[in-house]
Amino acid sequence: MKKFFRISLLVLFLAAILATFGYLYNKSRKKPVVYELKSPTVMNIIKKTVATGSVVPRKEIAIKPQVSGIIEELYIEAGNKVEKGDLIAKVRIIPDMVNLNNAESRLKRAKLNLEDAKIVYERQKKIYEQGVISEAEFLQFRLSYNNAIEEMESAENNLQLIREGVSKKSGNVTNTLIRSTIKGMILDVPVEVGNSVIESNNFNEGTTVASVADMGEMIFKGKVDETEVGKLKEGMPLVLSIGAIDSAKFDAELEYIAPKGKEENGAIQFEIRAAVTLKESMFIRANYSANADIVLERADSVLSITESLLKFSNDSAYVETETSTPQLFEKTYIKTGISDGINIQVKEGLTKESKIKGEEKKEEKKKEPENKQG
Repeated sequence: MKKFFRISLLVLFLAAILATFGYLYNKSRKKPVVYELKSPTVMNIIKKTVATGSVVPRKEIAIKPQVSGIIEELYIEAGNKVEKGDLIAKVRIIPDMVNLNNAESRLKRAKLNLEDAKIVYERQKKIYEQGVISEAEFLQFRLSYNNAIEEMESAENNLQLIREGVSKKSGNVTNTLIRSTIKGMILDVPVEVGNSVIESNNFNEGTTVASVADMGEMIFKGKVDETEVGKLKEGMPLVLSIGAIDSAKFDAELEYIAPKGKEENGAIQFEIRAAVTLKESMFIRANYSANADIVLERADSVLSITESLLKFSNDSAYVETETSTPQLFEKTYIKTGISDGINIQVKEGLTKESKIKGEEKKEEKKKEPENKQG
């Protein structure tokens, strides 16, 4: 009986050891890895680049005075619409003291010469009427008298021009009145009444009194990197996104690509311009910031996969596809097309039914029920 009891204890002890080893083995054994399966899809792939810039009027004119002086009156303000020839401002001339003094002195001399020429002319006229001198001799005195009259009128006009910027002979024509040279909208009036302004000449650009632009014709001005400019062509379509108008997109057509780039922040940038198609219901203000999506290539209704599924061996691209045995994969080499940075076109090697190895599936941890106290 004792022998049977000992054998039973030994058997139980060995069974416990085997059960412990079995439990530890099963616990240490890795569970099989299961991968997600992805299938190619049919979609449109558009390869594009983005140019940053702003929307500006095609024609914007800086109105400058023709004489230096002080702004005496302003007839407009920013936002007003003007026609060609409408008054913008009036300038009051501040004469140069040296020129003013010379003009006054010239007028005094002209008056003295005229008085003297008149006395001589009247005396010679009486003598001519008495037949003492010939007609040819008398005509010389009359010419001198007429020249003296013309010189005095010229001196008077010169003095008036220096003082006021306008003469009696010019009538309404004056360069003290500044007028718009185009039809459009006043964008900016950088001067106030009382500001000094300088005329535009060969040595000075002059003071801008107002900026006028045709708001009915807008263009997009932006810049693209040198890595993308070689893919652009005039006439390519653009889609504008204007920061201040989130709800709408605007079509544009590329019309200019700069032949020379400029270095900015260590990169070469090329300026581009595109004609914007405006919408009647929306008013676009000058210098709105905008982004332009430029379509470089596109492929419609093509088989594609997520670019992250691609793997490479030497110069060849491949994916891992599932064989007839579930979760068993093999290399499948493919030929790719254009990419938009997320999806890539598959030209050869896959079908819509292909199953591609994706990421490893992760087991979701079961939430333990919370212990409610009390």
